[in-house]
Amino acid sequence: MAKDFTKRADDYSQWYNELVEKADLAEHSAVRGCMVIKPYGYAIWEKIQAQLDKMFKETGHVNAYFPLFIPKSYLSKEAAHVEGFAKECAVVTHYRLKNAEDGSGVIVDPDAKLEEELIVRPTSETIIWNTYKGWIESYRDLPLLINQWANVVRWEMRTRLFLRTTEFLWQEGHTAHATKEEAIEESEKMLEVYAQFVEKWMAIPVIKGIKTETERFAGAVETYCIEALMQDGKALQAGTSHFLGQNFAKAFEVKFATKEGKQEYVWATSWGVSTRLMGALIMTHSDDDGLVLPPNLAPIQVVIVPIYKGEEQLSQISTQVQIIKSDLEAAGISVKYDDRDTYKPGYKFAEYEFKGVPVRIAIGPRDLENGTLEVARRDTKEKETLQQNDIAKKIKHLLENIQTNLYQKAIDYRSEMTHKADTWEEFKKILENNAGFIYAHWDGTAATEELIKQETKATIRCIPLNNKLETGKCIYTGKPSTQRVIFAKAY
Repeated sequence: MAKDFTKRADDYSQWYNELVEKADLAEHSAVRGCMVIKPYGYAIWEKIQAQLDKMFKETGHVNAYFPLFIPKSYLSKEAAHVEGFAKECAVVTHYRLKNAEDGSGVIVDPDAKLEEELIVRPTSETIIWNTYKGWIESYRDLPLLINQWANVVRWEMRTRLFLRTTEFLWQEGHTAHATKEEAIEESEKMLEVYAQFVEKWMAIPVIKGIKTETERFAGAVETYCIEALMQDGKALQAGTSHFLGQNFAKAFEVKFATKEGKQEYVWATSWGVSTRLMGALIMTHSDDDGLVLPPNLAPIQVVIVPIYKGEEQLSQISTQVQIIKSDLEAAGISVKYDDRDTYKPGYKFAEYEFKGVPVRIAIGPRDLENGTLEVARRDTKEKETLQQNDIAKKIKHLLENIQTNLYQKAIDYRSEMTHKADTWEEFKKILENNAGFIYAHWDGTAATEELIKQETKATIRCIPLNNKLETGKCIYTGKPSTQRVIFAKAY
């Protein structure tokens, strides 16, 4: 499958596009800018979803579902919010079609115009806060901790599978609190949940920080983020958590009675991750031979391929494989036995290597005689011969080792691609080499931030949390600065 596959060093963007399609993760749909997530890709998303859902519920959140359509007037109620999303909205204006009189097909029925246009949700703050108005009356109703798994639409002009599509899947949490402190604590807590998931399950190291005012979510008081570094030296925002203050509560008149009987506006948060995580997973670990998946998220953790001549050998091997497969599954390991007779072992080896299956086991007649197995790991391509006894324990340890190795490899790469710049010339020189993260001083103004972006295409990815104060001079203006921020070119 890796034949005629573009190498990362030759064209990273093309390598990514080909990998997504050839590994059967997703493909472009007939609708411009949208994608079809194929079964293998969706199986990975299901594992992401299942683990995150578990973590949300462990922190006290419950799931609900809200409408896909939002009345246009709702979006108008929070000024910054509508300004941030206005250019990305898909709008429903009519509710019926009819056959054209000339027989050319169906047309929009001009008599079926909606009294008020509906927006296909780009995010759900407005419809949810309009709903919360009827759910919250007193302090006894707080905190309200709700998440929804859904799809959203943001009309994108330039799309790329998983990374930026017109429609994508995500989760969005929306919570209401009695105090500012509780809401900020919630925002930070959910950022930590995201960071733990991405590092422990996706094997991707992240930097936690806050966005500048320019990069802040539309309608938020503060936006927290986790930033990851891809293999081409570009950053990718892997998740965000927003402290919304009382902006949406005031826009939709969501008040509660305090213990003292006073009427006060609630404090809000929202937070979300999307199928963009699939793009991060692919770009962080994969190589010139295809997809590389961390075992924690691999739909198939172990594939077993028989090597045989004739039905009798296959029958003998299959009998032993069923014992091995049962032992592995009893240890919580997902296993596939590929005994298809329409493909040779070499083809199967290449197929599962390209699809990123962490461990491949080959078993032939000699292995039956010797009680052995040939085991190959996807991350390092190393092979070893293992005894079949206690195989589940050995494979479980190997999977844990692969997970750790992928994370460490990503950490090492990030360290190698992280730099400090103290002057404008240093900054530009580092960027010429797709340098990754650059810690540099900034004077704190939106104007300087925009000028740097225009001249270099580098943006401030975040102001790191727990950032050490360090006096210096802005790399662009020379004005005083009290801390370094992280710049990078980004997706």
